[in-house]
Amino acid sequence: MLSRADVFDELGIGPVWRLREAPVAQAAAAPVRPRLNWEELADAVAHCTACKLHLTRTQGVLGVGDRNADWLIIGEAPGADEDRLGEPFVGQAGKLLDAMLAAISLQRGDNVYIANLLKSRPPGNRNPEPDEVAACRPYLLAQIELIQPKLILALGRFAAQNLLDTDEAIGRLRGRVHRFQGVPLVVTYHPAYLLRNLADKARAWEDLCLARRTYATLTPDS
Repeated sequence: MLSRADVFDELGIGPVWRLREAPVAQAAAAPVRPRLNWEELADAVAHCTACKLHLTRTQGVLGVGDRNADWLIIGEAPGADEDRLGEPFVGQAGKLLDAMLAAISLQRGDNVYIANLLKSRPPGNRNPEPDEVAACRPYLLAQIELIQPKLILALGRFAAQNLLDTDEAIGRLRGRVHRFQGVPLVVTYHPAYLLRNLADKARAWEDLCLARRTYATLTPDS
């Protein structure tokens, strides 16, 4: 197992507040094997000090679910319950996410992995800041490298805009298939938003159907 210093070096994380970007050619090349294993990645998240959020969080929240999943669900950041329990999407938003997955014959932990852009809770559930997103990006990329998902479902404006490197409104990002590092990506509303805006649940259902149809084209024998 790599030392903690070696793990941070593999992730491209330097001293606090610094992030070394991997060359584009290197990032695009298909690795022979994942650079890190799950234990090394979990330890790195638990001990990360790459941004100021480590000063206020209770714990890092890596993710939960099937580590060989075809479906990768990506939200924004841990909230208060997630920070306390160490698992993404718990509470009412988590219950709604589970219901959304069930509507397309999926369930948490079964061919589904759930993660967030940020692994630490921003104080007061404020929007993540650019340096915080940059600091956590290597962890998400490492998760994708380990999971090798067939499809990504981005939940909410903030996750979608950061993954797709755009400032387009979520209404314009919905309804079509994007790609993140070659993986098909579908955008829908965050469950917490849907709890406050019930009228948009019908649009979220359309997004889920699009994701399911897209997945079916990738796995025709399933």
